[in-house]
Amino acid sequence: MLKDAGHDIAPASQAGGQPPLDPKSDDPDAKTDKTKRFKGDEGAQAHLALTHKSVDGDISKFGSVPYPGGHGPLWDLAQGADSRAASEGALSAGKPVALISHAPAVLVNAMSPTGAPIVKGRKVTSFTNEEEKAVGLTDVVPFLLEDVLKEQGGDFSEGGVFEPHVVQDGLLITGQTPPSSEAAAEKLLEVLAGAE
Repeated sequence: MLKDAGHDIAPASQAGGQPPLDPKSDDPDAKTDKTKRFKGDEGAQAHLALTHKSVDGDISKFGSVPYPGGHGPLWDLAQGADSRAASEGALSAGKPVALISHAPAVLVNAMSPTGAPIVKGRKVTSFTNEEEKAVGLTDVVPFLLEDVLKEQGGDFSEGGVFEPHVVQDGLLITGQTPPSSEAAAEKLLEVLAGAE
């Protein structure tokens, strides 16, 4: 959707190159028309295979920092200093950050300029405890994202189980589930259009 709207995309990942795919994200019931289109687009797949090695704290050349979901962020992005610096830097610089499903894990160790958790007092959502239970991974994941966001002072809300639900708090956009991706992208495009 961002590319269709005329935005340049510079994909990045922790290690660079082809990022790992959460196998659950490739399940037929997790796909939308947009994700099917992306998967079938040879140019987009080639672009994805050549991701830059993370984005450091200098996000001056970027207009926004969007993160897709999948369970992987609970392990890599939550602990990734570069990802944390990118989200902290973007919000401090007045640039939007959009995170879907488990991607709000990048916010777990992120801090505001005052030293408080970056989610403190902000409206947020993510994959919920109930959804984690439904997929049978409550005892597999390193932490329950909903719990941590609440513990850090986030004003957490949720829609129905596996339903689209998007929350915007200023420049921070979070989506609860993979089906929230499209609505979150629309919110991000609205914010970017307002910044032009």
